[in-house]
Amino acid sequence: MEQERKREEFLACQGHALVIGGPGSGKTTIALQKALIRINQGLLPGQSVLFVSFSRAAVGRIIEASKLHIKAGQERMLDIQTFHSFFWKVLSSHAYLLGSPKPLRIMLPQEEQIHFGKIKKKDRNIKNPEWGKWLQERERLFREEGLIAFDLFADNALALVQRSNHIKRLIAQKHPLIIIDEAQDTNEKAWLFIEQLAPHAQLVCLADLEQQIFDHLEGIGPERIDAIKKSLTPLELDLAGQNHRSPNTEIALFGHDILHGVVKGGVYKGVSAFPYNPRPPAFNLTKTLRMALGALHRQIKKETGKWGRSVAILTSSGNAAAKVSAALLASEKAVKHKLLFDENEALLSAKICAFLLEPKSEDTKHADLATTIELVRDVKRAAGVAAADQMQKWADKVKAGKIPTAGFVKALESIIQSLIANPFCGNPGKDWIEIKKLLRGTGNADLQSVAKYLDYVVGFNRGKLISSGLTTVWERDGAYTSAREVLDSALTQDQILSGIDDPNGLQVMTI
Repeated sequence: MEQERKREEFLACQGHALVIGGPGSGKTTIALQKALIRINQGLLPGQSVLFVSFSRAAVGRIIEASKLHIKAGQERMLDIQTFHSFFWKVLSSHAYLLGSPKPLRIMLPQEEQIHFGKIKKKDRNIKNPEWGKWLQERERLFREEGLIAFDLFADNALALVQRSNHIKRLIAQKHPLIIIDEAQDTNEKAWLFIEQLAPHAQLVCLADLEQQIFDHLEGIGPERIDAIKKSLTPLELDLAGQNHRSPNTEIALFGHDILHGVVKGGVYKGVSAFPYNPRPPAFNLTKTLRMALGALHRQIKKETGKWGRSVAILTSSGNAAAKVSAALLASEKAVKHKLLFDENEALLSAKICAFLLEPKSEDTKHADLATTIELVRDVKRAAGVAAADQMQKWADKVKAGKIPTAGFVKALESIIQSLIANPFCGNPGKDWIEIKKLLRGTGNADLQSVAKYLDYVVGFNRGKLISSGLTTVWERDGAYTSAREVLDSALTQDQILSGIDDPNGLQVMTI
């Protein structure tokens, strides 16, 4: 009864509020109920309740949950976004006030990696002069060329609201209620941005102190909850101990015990094991994975009446994840999945494929060869590989009218000659595969590595975006005239505005 009284008090609250609870405790549900009450109280034309979260997966989960609570016709009154997409909307409209030229463009992570790939991860800090130079260059690109990296989104969005009361009022007028999911993971700049809106809009923060997935980053930690309490003096609702996501199971308890190193010494309801012999020749990874997935799906169907929609295979390292992915593909009936890993090399490899899809001719073949070499160079540069310097020398020679005798250059030259002689069919899926075959057929290790990555890029929703864009261009021009622009647009949309379909299906990822 006390818990119910607090819930009712929260739903009726007109001021700021803080909801604390673990996974499945009902934070999202009660926040959506709060949003629905605000919508039913009446919003002006153009107004909406803003529900903002950090990850696209969380946004996808919120959208799924909203379908159960928000009535038909009210969807447009609930604006569900990631922090990045929200900041992007603010910046794309107002960044010119900070001196950035129009239009503002996004520097995707793989493009940024080209610039600092040689700097090892452990040296990417302000004490390193080389890293400091890159940070200065990144600022220059924003101010002078209108090119902004993701890491600068929060900083510049904050600068806008700190320097303009008018922009603050505009945001608050559009979003009179703002719900912040995963509030414990807001860094200093993101929180200061939200704090600037506190006098003008009602803020509801949702937090779980045991799900601080970004606390390895500077400025993120348990002190954020203390800062929220101090700044907002919010009404507090504690949902600790409740689990509605997996009721009548011990899944949440199992996760909690892993997190805290607790050994129960018995089975957990809802958690099962699939033993196997890891030693060859008895062990076959492809067979073992298929058997485990089959057993898992049958168990889910037995207990819930439905097949599992979302399955994750967790591995201890990136190499292990790659092996699992290869094993799932290693048969005539490949198991469709998405491999989550550091994608910079893969996405830059996709840019090579996109360029090779663009029209080629005898008149431009030397320029096309030089461009392709430089695109492969970008992949190597992003990975911090010394071969990038040699590739640049080859590209410079080609531009000067000299074709190097290196096997890598000759292999690329043969691909471009083949593309001139054999036009594409206009089916993006088949033509993408044709590029992969040409790359693999060269026998060159660097180009075969590019081909290997292309399978990873077109999985799930991202593949639909790329295919749709390429189809539109082909129908318009009878050729893939701007394939690289299509690719960049799809990747940007997937990174910021979309990607919410990704949680369903099979995903392979490191822990």
